[in-house]
Amino acid sequence: MRYLLLIMVLLVYLTVQNNAIETSTYTTKYDGIDLDEVISNDRLLTGYIKCLLEEGPCTADGKELKENLPDAIENNCKRCSQRQREGANKVMHYIIDHRPDDWVTLEKKYDPEGNYKTKYLASKESEGKQADAAKSEEDAKNASRE
Repeated sequence: MRYLLLIMVLLVYLTVQNNAIETSTYTTKYDGIDLDEVISNDRLLTGYIKCLLEEGPCTADGKELKENLPDAIENNCKRCSQRQREGANKVMHYIIDHRPDDWVTLEKKYDPEGNYKTKYLASKESEGKQADAAKSEEDAKNASRE
């Protein structure tokens, strides 16, 4: 009976620990980095890309990113804070749109099935359609006023 109780307590403990690990977020230590500065500065962005591709040295935040990126992509940024999720999307969208060769290389390493880019392009297309519909509605209102 004591062993059964001990096993049940152990199972409850392991379940709680497992849930805590799954819902914990990545460190927010580097959330203050100015991502607009990074993406507008080729030298900085190239440094991060080379770090991720293991072609150059990594800063402390670059090492953290390189460690967490595979998990974040695989799990749809489940453990990211809201700021990290928004920042990751901003940077990845920028690379897809403005540095496609770098994106292809990063994608081969971190997302070989292309899942992230597919989602991004679908959302971009959807946003474009919404913007077109809003513009058409605005044009119709302006035409009726004339």
